[in-house]
Amino acid sequence: MKTILVHPSYFPTIVQMAAIVQASKVIFEVEDNYQKQSYRNRSIIAHSNGKLSLSIPIKHSSPNNNSVKIKQKTKEVYVENSFPWQVQHWKSLESAYRTSPFFEFYEDDLKPLFFHSETSLLNFNMKIFDLICELLEIDIDYSFSNTYEKEPKETDLRFLIDAKSNEVFGLKTYTQVLEANHGFLPNLSILDLLFNEGTNACNYLESQRLDFS
Repeated sequence: MKTILVHPSYFPTIVQMAAIVQASKVIFEVEDNYQKQSYRNRSIIAHSNGKLSLSIPIKHSSPNNNSVKIKQKTKEVYVENSFPWQVQHWKSLESAYRTSPFFEFYEDDLKPLFFHSETSLLNFNMKIFDLICELLEIDIDYSFSNTYEKEPKETDLRFLIDAKSNEVFGLKTYTQVLEANHGFLPNLSILDLLFNEGTNACNYLESQRLDFS
């Protein structure tokens, strides 16, 4: 894969991280309008009863004088911190993955993300991305879009941000700690792969033969 165009997301899906690892360069779309029900502000993990969605609450723009809702660009979206969502998310991760092989290995690196207040959704997502790359021990060449292009010259993978899609694009299985409860759950958050596969996570991402046709 050459240069790809993707959205910043809250702990990216495994498909998106595999595409990023295999790309020669990554451009993050930051000039788009914010949309609900996407991985921009949510991440899916495995839990005892199946999939669990962790969603970052965001502050919505106020209507103008004509009661027309103002569109927000993703880079202008702010996090709603009126209740302790970060602590709740961390407790959910602990409950889901405490017994996984590599939770304790990554715990000290990840935990601070959930105990420092955040304001900008974009900045938080990029802080997460940089840390995930560090944990995977990979160096990703990335930049940000300057304008929104409907038909970009780069390989357009912006559709991967859709949290309603069930496409897994040919991902292989790996051992999941809660697999006995509900079977294998494909294309979860990159955290699921890290906690279950640990130092082999990068090899797994590099080995996937993704089918975007």
